[in-house]
Amino acid sequence: MIPAGAISHARRRLSCGASVLLALPLAALLSLGASGASHAQTATFRSGLSEAAAEDAAIAGFYRDHGYATLWTGPGDARRREALFRALAEAGDHGLPVGKYEAEALMQRFHAVQSEAQRARLEVDVTRTFLAYARDVQSGFLTPAAIDPTIVREVPRKEARAQLDGFAAADPVAFIAALPPSAPEYAALQKARLDLVAAIDAGGWGAKVPDGKLTPGDEGAAVIALRDRLIALGYLAPNSNATFDGELSRALQRFQIDNGLTPDGVAGDGTIAEINRSPEERLESVLVAMERLRWMNGLPLGARHVWVNLPDFTAKVVDEGRVTFETVTVVGQNRKDTRSPEFSDQMEFMVINPTWNVPRSITVKEYLPMLQKNPNAARHLRIVDRSGRQVDRAAVDFTQFTERNFPFSMSQAPSDGNALGLVKFMFPNQWNIYLHDTPQKPLFQKEVRAFSHGCIRLGRPFDLAYVLLARQTDDPEGLFHSHLDTRKETVVTLDQPVPVHLVYYTAWPNAEGHIDYRRDVYGRDGAIFEAMRAAGVALPTVQG
Repeated sequence: MIPAGAISHARRRLSCGASVLLALPLAALLSLGASGASHAQTATFRSGLSEAAAEDAAIAGFYRDHGYATLWTGPGDARRREALFRALAEAGDHGLPVGKYEAEALMQRFHAVQSEAQRARLEVDVTRTFLAYARDVQSGFLTPAAIDPTIVREVPRKEARAQLDGFAAADPVAFIAALPPSAPEYAALQKARLDLVAAIDAGGWGAKVPDGKLTPGDEGAAVIALRDRLIALGYLAPNSNATFDGELSRALQRFQIDNGLTPDGVAGDGTIAEINRSPEERLESVLVAMERLRWMNGLPLGARHVWVNLPDFTAKVVDEGRVTFETVTVVGQNRKDTRSPEFSDQMEFMVINPTWNVPRSITVKEYLPMLQKNPNAARHLRIVDRSGRQVDRAAVDFTQFTERNFPFSMSQAPSDGNALGLVKFMFPNQWNIYLHDTPQKPLFQKEVRAFSHGCIRLGRPFDLAYVLLARQTDDPEGLFHSHLDTRKETVVTLDQPVPVHLVYYTAWPNAEGHIDYRRDVYGRDGAIFEAMRAAGVALPTVQG
């Protein structure tokens, strides 16, 4: 047994009272070996290691192929132990469920080892903990589709054996430091987490602003509460003004811009609801955003890519990390069958003057009931049978059909009034989601723009076409309009396919590194945080 006195100076308390196992004395570890025998090569240790790892093929294969050399419990493993236990002590900085790794219990077991068999089991258990932490901090600890089936993102997970081989051959500190996302947005979110924790520890952001609209010129307690809230949030310099003046209105506009609100400088119901968000609520959004970024860690975004943030209602072209084009969007309605999914794909072509082939779900759920009441309803749509022949509406009794047996399909010919507008951008996928124009332009003036059946409607579709075509022609506008003016459906292939990422971030750093927040329009982030909470992630509470 390792004497407690021989190792007490080499560890510090973990958790709230705090710290990490830095190293175990080599003499204490060597005392476990048979007289003069190599510690990692005793028959008892090898047998115990093989038995302890038998349930996990990756771990068993790793130790077998490495001659049962240790990673954690040998006399030369102090640097690996230090790197791992320090990382476990700091797991909360990443919003991970700290208790999952049971670091304190593992450290206690280092104290209590009395045999080679126990050391072998400890070796394997620490390896399992390392793999769990590495997976969690690198690619997330939750499974997206298990929380919401519309989060259909394929998470790039690294194989356990590759993780172990890489760690064994690398500097342990550098290897572990490289596990989390290296994107600057992740570092900005980590900083925001620290700032929010500090705000919670300080007692929050003060009293909430009372309900009721506030406009420039107003005075009174509600204006003072609004002023103090803007000061606490960093949008307004400290002052004692009790009047809703121009300075307060401009500060409010900055807050509205950062939170996806109409920047009118007036505190209406929507603005007051957002300004009254607590630091705990904002912290939830930040922690979820960090987990979402881990789900995308290792996914090549593309030097040029299209970034569609659903709750932000925008689509952006990003070139070498810089936004070079941006447009407002309309996304799927907040209903079970129409919420826009999250996934990544490759945009391959655009269709100018597109035909709208009405999805069957829309045909049978929306148009069939209309046809059953009036066969001449939706005359702008063509109805065809399975042979492609146009159906004579007057000759069909639509009441005989149900959603299951309706035998026809519907489509809309190219036109200015086509539901897809005059251009759609295609990244073929099983959900039949794409970006497209729309004749319903007034919807882009709304603050919350969730109105579609799932596809992404664009406020500036022609401009996006020009940006994409500029990579393959000196006259992108001329090329586009030469096809548009024919009024015939035309497919234009992109010489260089462009990655498209449909994402959902309610907390995201802007160009200055400040965090912008958006409403959780689909409730997805709320569901994700509940799963995080169930896994053991806890928020600090306001003191006092």
